[in-house]
Amino acid sequence: MAMGRLNRPSIMVYGGTIKPGHFQGNTLDIVTAFQVFGEFVGGSISDDERMNVVRNSCPGAGACGGMYTANTMACAIEAMGMSLPGSSSTPAEDPLKLIECHKAGEYLLELMKMDLKPRDIITPKSLHNAMVIVMALGGSTNAVLHLIAIARSVGLDLTLDDFQKVSDKVPFLADLKPSGKYVMEDVHKIGGTPAIIRHLLELDFLDGDCITVTGKTLAENVRAFPCLAEGQQIIRPLSNPIKETGHIQILYGNLAPEGSVAKITGKEGLYFSGAVYYSISNLFCPALVFEGEESMIEAISENPTSFKGKVVVIRGEGPKGGPGMPEMLTPTSAIMGAGLGKEVALLTDGRFSGGSHGYVVGHICPEAQEGGPLGLIKNGDVITIDVQKRSMDVQLTDEELEERRKRWSAPPYKADRGVLHKYIKSVQSASNGCVTDE
Repeated sequence: MAMGRLNRPSIMVYGGTIKPGHFQGNTLDIVTAFQVFGEFVGGSISDDERMNVVRNSCPGAGACGGMYTANTMACAIEAMGMSLPGSSSTPAEDPLKLIECHKAGEYLLELMKMDLKPRDIITPKSLHNAMVIVMALGGSTNAVLHLIAIARSVGLDLTLDDFQKVSDKVPFLADLKPSGKYVMEDVHKIGGTPAIIRHLLELDFLDGDCITVTGKTLAENVRAFPCLAEGQQIIRPLSNPIKETGHIQILYGNLAPEGSVAKITGKEGLYFSGAVYYSISNLFCPALVFEGEESMIEAISENPTSFKGKVVVIRGEGPKGGPGMPEMLTPTSAIMGAGLGKEVALLTDGRFSGGSHGYVVGHICPEAQEGGPLGLIKNGDVITIDVQKRSMDVQLTDEELEERRKRWSAPPYKADRGVLHKYIKSVQSASNGCVTDE
């Protein structure tokens, strides 16, 4: 975003992914450490077993190891052309990362000579490439926020509906954590992001003519790299995708008049194990409402079985309500760790970590702090989520919602002075990328 606003010759050097941890034959990462809390409160492991996982989950330097937000955005930015080929998949502790740093200096000098600037590289076509790779890799829902904001920084408009159009056409191909098996270091071993970009170019999902920070096009860059390793199991063939469309789905309805972002990987299961049936495309169950994630964590710690068959609503966590739209990794991990991933959905006006998985819908707009419908929900209200129709509704009439709205009053801001108060007063909604400029 800073590069886009300043519009000076620039290259992003990604710090690189962490290596996975190992303990007693199990492969661990940061999300394992979060989910083990849910296993502990659910009674399936002891505190000593929990701590053994925590101690071994993050063995060294680098960003969270799965297709979480850092790796997602690194891949998106490489596909967008703003980093050198291989930047997003080279692990932090790999000697190639230091070589990349030196190369960045060389290429930056060339960019200055060419006067090639971020606004020449970040275009509608290159932003489309970024969205494509996010869908194909099963990337973080935070990519929606960040790419909308990046587009704004270079004077372009990107909307929720643009993401839905890409999701409708691009299959989910990568068996990567959090919902899959592999981590980013494994991607590096099969040819890295350049090999994936080359593969997506061959499938005609990407525009190879977009210029990049090398001064060459995206297609020219990856010709120097090998194809995906023969026999690799991470990137599925087009004939056998994890999901035939993208995992990111944009939902509207009387709960989200200005949109919301769902993460539906196709692995959430077919049945709700309560009195209610649901399919991956349709979820129908009563609400369990919490004001903030702390109260939800306290409740699931005390009685995880009370969550079965519910739509958990965590509100007051939006851009203004948070403030700053905190991520709900602890709640989603507690749900998954407690074995409730196929029995609980989670809705929030906050956002999710890239490590969150399960049946989750975030970025609900307008947020509760602003009087959005999410702030009017009560325990027991019946909520219907239909991903095929891309809708999310509470079974209340317009008149009932309006009557509740008349009785509703805005909760006090969590900051009433200083920078945070200024942020609350100026920040726009999640659907607009949480930007603070007009």
